[in-house]
Amino acid sequence: MTPEHKAGFISIIGKPNVGKSTLMNALVGERLSIVSSKAQTTRHRILGMLNGEHKGTEYQIVYSDTPGVLLPKYELHKSMMQFVKSSLEDADVVLYVTDVFDEFEDLDFLTNWKDFTDTPILVLLNKIDLVSMEKLEEKVAYWQGIFPGKPIIPISALESVHLDQIFSHLMEHLPVHPPFFDKEELTDKPEKFFASEIVREKIFLNYKKEIPYSCEVVVTSFKEEPTILRIATEIYVERVSQRAIIIGHKGENIKKVGIQAREDLEKFFGKKVFLEQFVKVEPDWRAKTDKLRSFGYSLD
Repeated sequence: MTPEHKAGFISIIGKPNVGKSTLMNALVGERLSIVSSKAQTTRHRILGMLNGEHKGTEYQIVYSDTPGVLLPKYELHKSMMQFVKSSLEDADVVLYVTDVFDEFEDLDFLTNWKDFTDTPILVLLNKIDLVSMEKLEEKVAYWQGIFPGKPIIPISALESVHLDQIFSHLMEHLPVHPPFFDKEELTDKPEKFFASEIVREKIFLNYKKEIPYSCEVVVTSFKEEPTILRIATEIYVERVSQRAIIIGHKGENIKKVGIQAREDLEKFFGKKVFLEQFVKVEPDWRAKTDKLRSFGYSLD
């Protein structure tokens, strides 16, 4: 008799900046999602696969990191929320991530979904390393009121605290199913996607205010040679003044981004990287559906 195999999709959702991407990386054991202290860093739905065996049962857990839930202001935001909705539709288990500073808000589709879904929900109270036990107990009680009857698991994604409890719950709810992806695959995204995301992460780290949110990074060339990987990128901004800020005096700003990005690219791909960066102006690209589609955003 063939041994039982479990497989399922696990959707990681929550508001911006509660630690979803940090959690995703910790659960998968690889740095797939970019991380910054700024909200709305994640713009796409990123799948990360974890394969293994637990108590004689093989499994494939397909984690789905999603953009932070928000009220859309641009066509870009609408696309980001579409990624969230699609991840809820095929989820076998939902990890609702909040943190010790967060409160629940009436965010349109999310409120209705929470009250009417039959999908198992785990509420993860993140960043517990930043508060006292008394404050933590208060927040646990608060979230028990928001999600009555649902498990509330206090965690620290950054410190990998209590992540084993998440795994135990997932194995309990994971359906019996053959693997959805090849066991050698780690993610559904191509290498070019991660190259663009690494560059975009450095933009979030080095620029303030509206600049990071007005930028999109596109890999225009990705050539792998025996000893070096040659990557060319275009960084799109919405205004000429933003282009000047991205480049900086005598190119100092963009050079810093390039140095930091290249270091992470070489770690990620395991070989020497030659990185080219070009900055272009595309007015109001966040509101243009044709441009968003060309950047890989779904608007259906």
